[in-house]
Amino acid sequence: MNTAEPLDHRTAVAAESARFAGLLKGADLTLAVPTCPGWTLVDLVKHTGGAQRMFTALLRGRVQERPKSRDVDLRLPEREDGYADWLAAGAAEAAEAFADTDLDAPMWVWGADGHARFWARRMLFETLVHRVDAEWTLGLPSEIDRALARDGVDEFLVNLPFAAFFAPKVAELRGAGSVQHIRFACTDTDGDWLVQLRADGFGLVPDTDGAAADATVRGTAADLLLLVYGRLDRSAGSVETGGDAELLDRWFANSAF
Repeated sequence: MNTAEPLDHRTAVAAESARFAGLLKGADLTLAVPTCPGWTLVDLVKHTGGAQRMFTALLRGRVQERPKSRDVDLRLPEREDGYADWLAAGAAEAAEAFADTDLDAPMWVWGADGHARFWARRMLFETLVHRVDAEWTLGLPSEIDRALARDGVDEFLVNLPFAAFFAPKVAELRGAGSVQHIRFACTDTDGDWLVQLRADGFGLVPDTDGAAADATVRGTAADLLLLVYGRLDRSAGSVETGGDAELLDRWFANSAF
């Protein structure tokens, strides 16, 4: 488990959105996105901006139960050269919603933390990962702040047990005949997580003095973030894995969302 200082997710959303929007100026939005099969760059932008607008609507409505519809008015631009400004406008609306919202206020979420701050954190990593997708589509290098990457790994692992209603394969993450453990560890910061898989489900558990794990995954915070999101394969030379290969196969085959 982890006890790092909390990050300002609101500021980070604005920064990541600005970086993403900056990539779109003059870009060919018909390019295929290699990390999102079947999507073009314009699909990627629509998805990211649409998710931001949906999260903003949830925050403004202080929703207390799961919405029956995820539809929001996207107000898509008429021309493709308007998508950079469209994405930036959505981020500005999100910033207004953040400013008007007590992020400690209870509200409906699909994950572990039943407070408005869940949506700011979720919006950040939705935007950051897709910013990387856009950079790779355009043949550009990507950099991810180490503290953000570490927080992103934590956010993913904390919320994954709750994702089965939209990522049904998550329900297959169970211990094989006994309790099993996978350790994810950062090599460039203090991030370290122990995931326990049981017959009835899985989740993070406290690490007891470096408890033994059946399988381990080690890499920089950025590489671990890209790995858990399926942007990096675990065979990559920058990632070190060990232990029960079948357990790791099961994990990576069923943990995407």
